[in-house]
Amino acid sequence: MGDAVSGVLLLDKPSGPSSNAVLQRARRLLGATRAGHTGTLDPLASGLLVITLGEATKFSGSLLDADKAYRARVKLGERTATGDAEGAILSRSDVAVSESVLRAALERFRGEIEQVPPMYAALKHEGRPLYSYARRGESVERAPRRVAIRRLDLEGFDGTTASLFVECSKGTYIRVLAEDIGEALGCGAHLRALERVSVGPFALDRSIELDALEAMAPPERRGRLLPPQSLLDAWPRFRLGEDSTAKFRQGRAVPIDLGDGSVAVFGDDEAFLGTGEVSGGKLQPKRLIARS
Repeated sequence: MGDAVSGVLLLDKPSGPSSNAVLQRARRLLGATRAGHTGTLDPLASGLLVITLGEATKFSGSLLDADKAYRARVKLGERTATGDAEGAILSRSDVAVSESVLRAALERFRGEIEQVPPMYAALKHEGRPLYSYARRGESVERAPRRVAIRRLDLEGFDGTTASLFVECSKGTYIRVLAEDIGEALGCGAHLRALERVSVGPFALDRSIELDALEAMAPPERRGRLLPPQSLLDAWPRFRLGEDSTAKFRQGRAVPIDLGDGSVAVFGDDEAFLGTGEVSGGKLQPKRLIARS
């Protein structure tokens, strides 16, 4: 079937396997030769993984800047080497934190904040990912990055473990947020568990688990796919006339009465054609859907 299979799969990733391992299993189940995703999850994390297949891989980047939401469990009183439950425990401290003190500490992390990326991260330094230095016991200086915490709600607290709901901008490390909360409380902390519940317009409650996908017949699996244009729901949409549709499909610019910027483009038959960039009254094709 190959790249005849195109679309977006909302998958509920389990804790344990890597995002790539889950991606490859889903790709094989759906018979696509190309697959990607719109943002990785650490092996420890579970939840929503937005997988793109076939032609939809051309538009994966449209969600890289999207906000994301998580449910996190933060263990107070323990610091680990990785900032999460996978790392060796570096120190333990007594926890004497009331709920009111915890709520006050959370307040300082809402809004725009600065985070220093963790050493166990895929960010590159001099061409190598940070985690490769960390695994050799090395540390390199990392510049702080500005991120936005749009929501930070306390959903539960038993005296040592806090359950949090976090809605944040791209590039936010929940592990670092957990560590910084622990530092603010004076007892240290690490991320015990993490579940991603949304990516941009996509929510976990619309997703499917891998085992459930595998149990389906091939036509049912393909029925779970959303169209590639679902990745562009937040983009302006423009429908071309018949003549302009033909030109756009050929990769030619067409005149358009629209303000400058990126648009999702549809043909005269309402078929999705791809994306384009409007500048100076002309629509230039950017990424096109291959014609079947």
